[in-house]
Amino acid sequence: MSDRTADVQATRAQQRVEELAAASLRALAGEADLHFRGRRLHRGRHRLPLYAPHLHPRLEVDDEASFRGAADGLALRIACSDDALHRRHQPAAPVARLLFDMLEQYRVESLADSAMPGVRHNLRHRFEAWLAQFHASGAADTQRGILLFTIAQIARTRLTGDPPAEETEDLMEATRAGIVPALGHELAALKALRHDQAAFGGPARALAERVATMLGTDDEDGATAGEATSSDDDDAERAAFALVMELPPQWADGRGTATAGAARQVDASGSGYHVFTTAYDQELRPAALARPSQLREWREQLDRRIAAQGVHPGRLARDLKALLAEPQREGWNSAQEEGLIDGRRLAQLVARPSERRLFRTERIEPVADCVLAFLVDCSGSMREHIESVAMLVEVTARALEQAGVASEILGFSTGAWHGGRARRDWVQAGRPARPGRLAEVAHFVFKDADTPWRRARPALGAMLKPELFKEGIDGEAVDWACGRLRARDERRKLLVVVSDGCPMEGATAQANGDGWLDEHLLEVVARHEQAGQIQVFGLGVGLDLSPWYSRAQAIDLSAGAGQAVFRDLVELLGARRWR
Repeated sequence: MSDRTADVQATRAQQRVEELAAASLRALAGEADLHFRGRRLHRGRHRLPLYAPHLHPRLEVDDEASFRGAADGLALRIACSDDALHRRHQPAAPVARLLFDMLEQYRVESLADSAMPGVRHNLRHRFEAWLAQFHASGAADTQRGILLFTIAQIARTRLTGDPPAEETEDLMEATRAGIVPALGHELAALKALRHDQAAFGGPARALAERVATMLGTDDEDGATAGEATSSDDDDAERAAFALVMELPPQWADGRGTATAGAARQVDASGSGYHVFTTAYDQELRPAALARPSQLREWREQLDRRIAAQGVHPGRLARDLKALLAEPQREGWNSAQEEGLIDGRRLAQLVARPSERRLFRTERIEPVADCVLAFLVDCSGSMREHIESVAMLVEVTARALEQAGVASEILGFSTGAWHGGRARRDWVQAGRPARPGRLAEVAHFVFKDADTPWRRARPALGAMLKPELFKEGIDGEAVDWACGRLRARDERRKLLVVVSDGCPMEGATAQANGDGWLDEHLLEVVARHEQAGQIQVFGLGVGLDLSPWYSRAQAIDLSAGAGQAVFRDLVELLGARRWR
């Protein structure tokens, strides 16, 4: 099995686990907009904090019960903890703040309803699994590690009443004997105040700061008192503390998961995303740019690939029609033996009293009042996948037509590498700061929605044209494709973005910051999702695109585009969006 195949399978398994965990979270917390995105819990568009280290099991080492326990713990944190109040009480120093956060998690877990023994069992199972991994990693072999290991168990035991894990009693006995006298007052207060978060914050903060001192940390290393810290700062501190607190590394860079960069302050004036010049932007039909002989050669190459895969457009068309069509009234069926009386046939009752076919029934037919557009990333890294991608979108477009769904096949790239003429104009203008997008945007129309597949078929070979593949401005491409869809009359509109990574254009990133294009893509997708006119999907080629698209699916094209890939696409189109 190739590394890419293994990554895709791991990503898809992670997505399935997260869907189940999110369903449990929503039920227990009573909030409908909780979901995982890029392996991170979100409320709507907003990313939630990481919370305590034991709430992040890993698919490769943890069992199903651990994921249930983590979901229950996250749900209790959301339902039983006031985040604003928590932040007002938290210490300024990083280590003390992380310990304070861990104590707050133990507090909410102690509030699990006794009428829900399954939840209490899941919470304990997850915590003990984390302890076992902490011990097995060797982290408890150091002085700092054993202190944290012991504090975690003592504090949770005091709050929840669960006994310490038997296998760790001997390991932490000496440390416990040494620290309990020094921390006894705060530990005793925790359980008594666990139902009052505001009162609980006092002894919890004192305990966290005292343990941080024992660990040898200084407040001077952290933020000054009263200084606000961002969630990104907290995440960085957690990542730095991961060697001791055993936070899983995939939160920083998940396997098979794209990560959106953190943009610098883009524009001091607050104008947001902007473009230096549109003078060189183009909307092209690539088939018109190719020699007829070359276009025929690409078309034959694509035909050979489709024939070799043995895909079945008819079966796919049935699946797509079942998914996209909706029942509509299509007239009446006359001469029925039951239903509504058909006044036009009453004369037959007089002429033939035995006649029974005097009724009519309403005819309901599935009709797909729908248009779907594919937007193919034509950046340089996609060139190695383009034959499989072209096969995927063409066969799907053919199946959509059989299902009565209009389809477009679009693409996006740049007209030149590293800014081209747009960057040249910027240099000639004296390199003004934060110039915005510095690129020659190129948008491609391989097939428009009004052209039938059979007539568009020769031009689709142009998807293989090597000169198209340069860099990518994803946010503007999504906006452009959505604008085309909005101009259509169909009631339901869908856009599927096919990509293998994050937006990237060298000149723009160098002048504005690596995360600037990421932020724009996030804003564009969120805006269209909230408007509700167009459903936007991310189809990741070997990569999970969920950091940008709330509906996302990773596919593996390393072995071609067989039936499994089409099943993945149908599954994606049936995915629910979480606002």
